[in-house]
Amino acid sequence: MTRLSPSEDKAERITIGKVGAVHGIRGEVRIIPLTDFVDRFMKMNVVMVGNEPLHIESCRYHKQFVLLKFREYPTREDAMHLNGRLLTIARDEVTPLDEGEYYTFDIIGLTVLDLDGNELGRVDNILRTGSNDVYQAHSKDGKEVLIPALKSVVKAIDIAQGKMIVDLLEETEDAR
Repeated sequence: MTRLSPSEDKAERITIGKVGAVHGIRGEVRIIPLTDFVDRFMKMNVVMVGNEPLHIESCRYHKQFVLLKFREYPTREDAMHLNGRLLTIARDEVTPLDEGEYYTFDIIGLTVLDLDGNELGRVDNILRTGSNDVYQAHSKDGKEVLIPALKSVVKAIDIAQGKMIVDLLEETEDAR
């Protein structure tokens, strides 16, 4: 059985689903998808659970679940041990996005800077408001900074540099 080497960083793995209850008597498990790209499961051959690669023998959809059967867990009793575990993929296996689109895991952790380069905080959550997302950041002294995910406010996002440049003054002036 192949396992990840200790040098492989878990941060380089992206969670795409959570194992729920066993389904039926043949060892299938219900997967709660944690991805916007649910069709990815049909195309996959291997997924990681912890440090263990699992080979997908079959995949089908049932209601809001993805039903997977893994070669390494052939029976219902074997598969029961997976309940609650997270399915991950390597970061380089994520579905590519269009320019200007970002994954949540890319945004969280970015350092937020104003136009003058002053640090305002670090993004630690994304609020889904319906009209537009709001990036929730906290400064080093614990103050909350709410940043509307609008082009008029977010001037630049540089994932490689770990930075987001914002113009909150413009947003404040627009509100008057």
